[in-house]
Amino acid sequence: MITADDIGRRVQGGAGRVGILRDVIADYEDPAELPGERRKRAMAFLGAERGGREWAVPPDAVAPAAAGPRGGRPVGPSPAR
Repeated sequence: MITADDIGRRVQGGAGRVGILRDVIADYEDPAELPGERRKRAMAFLGAERGGREWAVPPDAVAPAAAGPRGGRPVGPSPAR
């Protein structure tokens, strides 16, 4: 299972989709559910490597992915030159 320490790293969800881990929220409530039906649950948010829509996955279904074009290093802004 991944944790907040893995944010920015390349990961793979249970369905085989690979992306960058954007966040892990322990007590996420889906705003699309009706207020009386919402329940808190852990959720990991992944983003496409080259931009695009973010998607949510239970963190126990996410694992580190093989090194990609950036060699598995965290993704973020480049250091100032």
